[in-house]
Amino acid sequence: MYRSKKHRLEFLKRHGWGKAKISTLAADASFRHYYRLESEGRTVVLMDASIDSDSVGPFVEMAQYLRDLGFSAPEVITDDTEEGFVLMEDLGDQKFNTLVTKSTNEEPFYERAIDVLCALHEKPTPSWLPPYDEDILLAEANLLIDWYWPALNNSCAPERARQSYQDAWAEVFSQIDFSPHVTVLRDYHSDNLMWLTNRHGISAVGLLDFQDALIGPPAYDVVSLLEDARRDVSRVLVEKMVHRYINRSNATSESFRETYNALGAQRSCKIVGIFTRLWKRDGKDSYLDLIPRVWRLLGQNLTEPRLQPVRNWFDHHIPVDLRVKPKQ
Repeated sequence: MYRSKKHRLEFLKRHGWGKAKISTLAADASFRHYYRLESEGRTVVLMDASIDSDSVGPFVEMAQYLRDLGFSAPEVITDDTEEGFVLMEDLGDQKFNTLVTKSTNEEPFYERAIDVLCALHEKPTPSWLPPYDEDILLAEANLLIDWYWPALNNSCAPERARQSYQDAWAEVFSQIDFSPHVTVLRDYHSDNLMWLTNRHGISAVGLLDFQDALIGPPAYDVVSLLEDARRDVSRVLVEKMVHRYINRSNATSESFRETYNALGAQRSCKIVGIFTRLWKRDGKDSYLDLIPRVWRLLGQNLTEPRLQPVRNWFDHHIPVDLRVKPKQ
């Protein structure tokens, strides 16, 4: 339920921030809104998730879990899970996306982000998180056929095409080893990582947007980081970082790369569907410009031999010349 500005100000007054200077922070693709509050030389961030209040409890739980393990999730100062408000530590403005774009050497940033994942994947998983199972993976992949197909063809996908799409993915998932099971943050990309100059080691990486975490395959967050819909990451750098993760986590190279490509393809299908949905349902068309990059990433992943069923489906139903930004 969406809470009005009045509710937001009442929450701030109850917790001693009623007279703070308020500035709006950049919004993400969700329905959440963020504000920086400044009072007496101190700043904090207010997350207004009143339209998505169910996400507040998981956010608070995951923030505490990550902080207890030594990771730099923001400290939650106070929250109201019913109204959908969280008052939390301000991790600053230095987003990875901005820094790596300006830097002449991206590698140290990505090395640190990979090291965070290596450390996280060594830790016990939270007992309350559900599994990132094949049903969820398939439901996410279906977002492409639910949203992109109608935008491309001006009609819903025929049942035969939909069923063959799902069968292709089911065949791929049955051949891929998704073990071991680790904490998957799910939105581990350059826009959700902060660079904290006053901290060292893996603590220098600030973590955001982890309320949708699940227990799943370690390759997923590696893919999220390196196959970024928002920016190009060179194939040389991707290979270096995949190699770094494999060496530091003692993963089996062939198995990890197969899983990486399968999840990369699944995630690209999911993102194409989400970006199309943001335009069609929510009126947010800025994400359409990112879709061509996501299609290129999918093409790279589909070269994986075990993905042949999905590759064949795309070649037949959405060949390369149709993998484009939808026409507005």
